[in-house]
Amino acid sequence: MLSGQRACLVREIRLQNAMLEKIITAEEISAAVAELCVKANRRLPPDVLRGLEESLAREHNPGAREILGQLLQNAALAGEKDLPLCQDTGLAVFFVELGQEARLRGDLYAAINEGVRRGYGRGFLRKSSCDPFTRENSGDNTPAIIHLELVPGSNLRICFLAKGGGSENMSRVTMLAPAQGWPGIKDFVLGRVRAAGGNPCPPLLIGLGIGGTFERAALLAKKALLRPLDEPNPEPDLREKERELLELVNGLGVGPMGLGGRATCLGLHILKANCHIASLPLAVNIQCHSARHAAVLL
Repeated sequence: MLSGQRACLVREIRLQNAMLEKIITAEEISAAVAELCVKANRRLPPDVLRGLEESLAREHNPGAREILGQLLQNAALAGEKDLPLCQDTGLAVFFVELGQEARLRGDLYAAINEGVRRGYGRGFLRKSSCDPFTRENSGDNTPAIIHLELVPGSNLRICFLAKGGGSENMSRVTMLAPAQGWPGIKDFVLGRVRAAGGNPCPPLLIGLGIGGTFERAALLAKKALLRPLDEPNPEPDLREKERELLELVNGLGVGPMGLGGRATCLGLHILKANCHIASLPLAVNIQCHSARHAAVLL
């Protein structure tokens, strides 16, 4: 009898806990995504603004200083007038961390796409998504590019990245020979920045994905762009490699908008993964000075 009462009590407690658990609805997700799309396209993250200000303080080239001043003025006007920072409001890229214990009501992918549809519509943001062959525009910037990762916990974290075409076109993936090592990586990155010139609208942010496989390296490189400029790499060896390569990139003299100066790159971030013994995958994802991203935790 006592055992039965105890079992009933356990069931009752579990039922009460289940009733108290927060269910994240598709509507909540859509509303949050719509706000992210508008916010990110109109406000530069604080770390990027500081990066531009610090670059201006260090820059001696008169032309480069003029351009950096204009970029800061553009960011200020976008905030004051509630307008997009750039006419290219990008493809909608999402990095989604879904807690394994999170409870969702509705289709996660459909909810994110609905949020993009609303945000790009209400915010009067340019729709850039089209068919690769017919070039027919989807009209609402969907479907979004969604990268989903399961993580511990019960939260849903959505990070939005507006990725413009000019910088994305200058990004590359290559498969180096293992013997090329770090010197080969440096040579490839410097060659890519030099060849890109002013096309990706520097000063840049550069994400490097090293290791993994062909597709894994590309994903790591894009994800590396999301790390704040003032947040050091947690791995000391990678932190030193980032510092070394950033100095080399800024020594190329490409400068703001490719017109000369030292402010070629605001930050260079590396993510790595184990790779095959016969491979050294390397991805270089280039982001323009308008490094627009924002995140929300549900």
